[in-house]
Amino acid sequence: MMVKNSTGRRNMTVQKRKTFVLCVMSIMALLLLEVRVGYLMIMCSEYYTERATELHERERDIKAARGRIIDSTGTVLADNKTVCTISVIHSQVKDPEKVIEILSQELELSEEYVRKRVEKYSSRERIKSNVEKTTGDRIRNYDLAGVKVDEDYKRYYPYGELASKVLGFTGGDNQGIIGLEVAYEKYLTGKKGQILTLTDAKGIELDGMGERRKEPVAGKDLYISLDVNIQKYATQLARQAYETKQAAGVSIIVMNVNNGEILAMTDVPEFNLNEPFTLIDEFQVQRVQQNDSAQEGQTEVKQVSEQDLLNMMWRNGCINDTYEPGSTFKIITAAAGLESGAVRLEDNFSCPGFIIVDDRKIRCHKIAGHGAEDFTHAVMNSCNPVFITVGLRMGAERYYNYFTRFGLKQKTGIDLPGEAGTIMHQPDKIGEVELATISFGQSFQITPIRLMTTVAGLINGGKLVTPHFGVKAVNEDGTVVDEFVYPVSEEIVSGDTTEKLRYVLEQVVENGGGKNGYVEGFRVGGKTATSQTLPRGSGRYIASFLGFAPADNPQIMALAIIDTPQGTYYGGQIAAPVVRQLFENILPYLKEIGYSE
Repeated sequence: MMVKNSTGRRNMTVQKRKTFVLCVMSIMALLLLEVRVGYLMIMCSEYYTERATELHERERDIKAARGRIIDSTGTVLADNKTVCTISVIHSQVKDPEKVIEILSQELELSEEYVRKRVEKYSSRERIKSNVEKTTGDRIRNYDLAGVKVDEDYKRYYPYGELASKVLGFTGGDNQGIIGLEVAYEKYLTGKKGQILTLTDAKGIELDGMGERRKEPVAGKDLYISLDVNIQKYATQLARQAYETKQAAGVSIIVMNVNNGEILAMTDVPEFNLNEPFTLIDEFQVQRVQQNDSAQEGQTEVKQVSEQDLLNMMWRNGCINDTYEPGSTFKIITAAAGLESGAVRLEDNFSCPGFIIVDDRKIRCHKIAGHGAEDFTHAVMNSCNPVFITVGLRMGAERYYNYFTRFGLKQKTGIDLPGEAGTIMHQPDKIGEVELATISFGQSFQITPIRLMTTVAGLINGGKLVTPHFGVKAVNEDGTVVDEFVYPVSEEIVSGDTTEKLRYVLEQVVENGGGKNGYVEGFRVGGKTATSQTLPRGSGRYIASFLGFAPADNPQIMALAIIDTPQGTYYGGQIAAPVVRQLFENILPYLKEIGYSE
């Protein structure tokens, strides 16, 4: 009996201990829980309040103001215009029929279109963007439950089509599509803001809670080298030549030869930047002609979509397209010949009106020939046989090396998208005939900006600069964020070659084929060109003139190209006068404002 009682007491003691341990553990767990709850309620209350608020907030984006584009005179070329975005929140609409009626009327949309969006079960349904502010204000004044009117920004171009292919434009999301708008997107684009509205679990706005805003951050202003006054005049002259000569297109570029800053660039016909998706008349006519041809059963007519026509309208021929430069390229052959010692200014030649290369008879533009002439007069006369002779003296390998040394094989690196590259023979494919035609600017293709940049390097003392528009990016408060620096290649030619080249090109304008580029009171150098487009014999020509001033200390260079002019098509007769008129106006202006490198 005593053994049994002793065992029972031990069991009871163990049970009590277990119960005690469980009680202690429970008390500890409760204490830990209280500590944790207390910590969350006191120390983390702000965090969890924010998370709870987020669950009951509706977000609406606010577009940020895009950075402006400002020219060298301080003129704003790309700005922002306040517009509105109209949207509806289905769960908050109390009178859908009234909403549909008013929005259809004010936004000039079909009732069916608006109804579909008003009745759609979604957190927020956009009805229309880029609505004029006056219209948005009227809609706001109706005080329609569930209808939101948010102000944002739309790109606005004060000068319409001016520099359209340089500036570019933005899409509905305010992002750059072409031109400087896309090239400097990371600077121009801002950071979106938000409108935050408190709602209940059903998405209904809570009365009296109002809205919270996260303000947008504006983009940086982009300052560029383009001068609005020079751009206006260049565009006016290009349009005049385009209409007078019934040309396919006219391009003019004005550049600082010492640092690569571009003061003007136009490629007519231009388009309205405020309506970039509307085809201009020239392309509307092209679409109608294609449709008419297709209806007449001309099976060879290739249909071009409206998007293709828009892409063609937006193309900037100054950088996106290549062409055979013709006689303006003789500047490069002259520089290579002088630099290599293959020719001297006083070397004598004889031009009978043609030259035989292998089995090919290549004619001079003057069929009767120029007779006896030194190299200076050969440049003044733009004599093909002499330039072919210089090219052959150098040989294909040495000539190709200078072609590369002068940067002609590479893109310029201009700060616009879509620059085309040079189309040139492979070195092992350049025979004597190919070398002969290259020497006077045929059988290969380059862009206008590539030609201009290389010639600038040849006459400025040997610095191969990078053509550009961008100067600096600036914050709203005027703080400079970035000043842009561009690559420069030194000594592509000697100073002696530069001096000789300036002299002979001034003689071209003073007494040679470029005399229509002469400007009273200024020393101007330059070179004309008349090149035939492919296929040969098509009767299609490109007339051009490249001029610079002052000839003894070049600061400014201009290139005018007239594509497929009707009637007279010689560069010296129709392109040189364009640059002369340009210089007559801008050289005094640049002197007045103290322009220098």
